[in-house]
Amino acid sequence: MTDVADIESYRGELRRYCYRYFGCYAEAEDAVQETFVRAWKHLQEFERRSSLRRWLYAIATNVCLDMRGHRQRRALPMDLTGPGAVPDDLPSLTVSPEATWITPIADHHLAADPAGITERRETVRLAFITALQALPPRQRVVLILADVLAWSAKECAALLDTTVAAVNSALARARTTLRRHDPAEPAAYDEQLLTNYVAAFEAYDVDRLVALLADDARFSMPPYDLWFQGTDAIEAWWRGPGEVCRGSRTIVTGANGQPAVAVYHPVESDPESGQRRWDAFAVHVLDVAHGRIAAITHFMGSHVFSEFGLPTSLVGSPPEHFPQQR
Repeated sequence: MTDVADIESYRGELRRYCYRYFGCYAEAEDAVQETFVRAWKHLQEFERRSSLRRWLYAIATNVCLDMRGHRQRRALPMDLTGPGAVPDDLPSLTVSPEATWITPIADHHLAADPAGITERRETVRLAFITALQALPPRQRVVLILADVLAWSAKECAALLDTTVAAVNSALARARTTLRRHDPAEPAAYDEQLLTNYVAAFEAYDVDRLVALLADDARFSMPPYDLWFQGTDAIEAWWRGPGEVCRGSRTIVTGANGQPAVAVYHPVESDPESGQRRWDAFAVHVLDVAHGRIAAITHFMGSHVFSEFGLPTSLVGSPPEHFPQQR
């Protein structure tokens, strides 16, 4: 007999499935919760005609398709406009609604499930997640099931109540579109580059930071629309409005299988203890290629820290580095 523990054991992989579909951690959580609600509501209809896993994926897929019908696809700033010029200050920047943007997922949500499901970590990279958003909903589902979860065309067809030929056609079109939007090969995780970035950023040594960048590196800060490309523009930002980051403290973390750093900005001393305080500002996610930083995406706002299980403020005299959270 199926019980709570049986269904709950699929939460992790269903969360990742829904995250790839939506490109948003919060929406993925909502979708998984709705999946479980529907599963319990219709549990008596589940007569072991298929595996519990396949039945839950069918429900989750319908939830995703239902939720997506009235929403725009999510993106990063470089998907919407060309690179811009460095402004004089932060208040001059325009902001788009939260629903516009891809959001990150913490690496601790990407651990393998006890069921032994193997998922390639590069399929949660920001570039891959963003590229998925370019696909029509059913093509997106087919590609995730077939190329990420290794389902056969026959299994996909059964879940979507369609033909194998239709699945293969949708998969071919999806792969073609994906190659256009995400042509790059994923790079290996670079621990030393992350260490160097953290040290340079906490010291706010702009020369050292620039030396870590690829010549055509990109820099973006959702929910701000503006983004920059190239070392000159990024250096100008760090020496201009970016000066607000001077004196920041960090927690090393991981997002989307990529190096990441949670950055806390200095504020006034804590009124109760009199100690220094740093408040949550942004999680920096790094794209790495050929030993250099190819892109830095700042995901801004305390809600990101909450989703990562990170504190929203740090108080006290800082050690050399705050603990790692990977």
